[in-house]
Amino acid sequence: MGNLLLMVAGLIAVGVIAYVIIRAIRQHRDTVRERLDRYAESITFVPQVTERRVSRLGDQLEKALERRGAAANIRAQLASANLKLTASEFLALTVICIISAAALAHLWRHNTIVTLIVAVLAFFAPRWYVSYLQGKRLKEFNGQLADTINLLINSIRSGYSVLQAMEAVGREMPPPVSEEFNRVVKEVQLGLPLEQALDNMLRRVPSEDLDLMITAINVQREVGGNLAEVLDAINFTIRERVRIKGEIRALTAQGRASGYLISFLPVALSGFIYLVNPSFIETLVTDPCGWIMIGVAVLGIVLGFLIIRKIVDIEI
Repeated sequence: MGNLLLMVAGLIAVGVIAYVIIRAIRQHRDTVRERLDRYAESITFVPQVTERRVSRLGDQLEKALERRGAAANIRAQLASANLKLTASEFLALTVICIISAAALAHLWRHNTIVTLIVAVLAFFAPRWYVSYLQGKRLKEFNGQLADTINLLINSIRSGYSVLQAMEAVGREMPPPVSEEFNRVVKEVQLGLPLEQALDNMLRRVPSEDLDLMITAINVQREVGGNLAEVLDAINFTIRERVRIKGEIRALTAQGRASGYLISFLPVALSGFIYLVNPSFIETLVTDPCGWIMIGVAVLGIVLGFLIIRKIVDIEI
């Protein structure tokens, strides 16, 4: 009963800490967005004194990450996932996840091995979540890109400039395309060259189809030509690639499902046996032969999963 109360108290404490952090992040994000919108929509900018969020610990951590060269990579990953967090905030949330998960696991089982496993999983969980958001957002962006290029073509043919056509995309298209093109327009209005703003979007959304479109726009701005016709040809290529990729995913769905099932079934079965009969599994971690068996099993699972992924991963 005492352990249950401690677990409940720990969950409440973690929830309160996460709520405070998320609330502070959202307030800061809304303030920055309001200031950028006000500046981008006006011709003359009148500086205003705004309250700055001060966090000495966060500033020191951000500077330490900058010195080690890790901040730029973390910021790029967060931008690709459309998470409005700094590198220090993401690292702080990761530490909170590790500490809270390890504490709850220790209170639950009082087992060092289980605590270490849960701590390792909690360390990778935020990164897995960011990777999931990146893949989901990239997939949605690629699915909307053909319609986006079609809207750009129609806007340019009706007399719009490239920047005005991008503004129309930001108004008419749904997220994430509208978010990215609105950001490009705002960066240009804030003084960045269009080429650099487009390169920034490509870093946030590493899409091969988007790279084709940006290359066409940059070449047209340098040497001239009919941009609408070039984008029309690119649009046809993108639509065909999307169609072929959909057919390939449908044909390889069974193979991918088999790979996930074969890879995660031993792990899930081992966890279930440990919960039902811990002594049956503890022999594997207390005997040297058990460690060898675990290593061989993990190696076989990883190799099998990678081989299956390689078979079903067909490049177009």
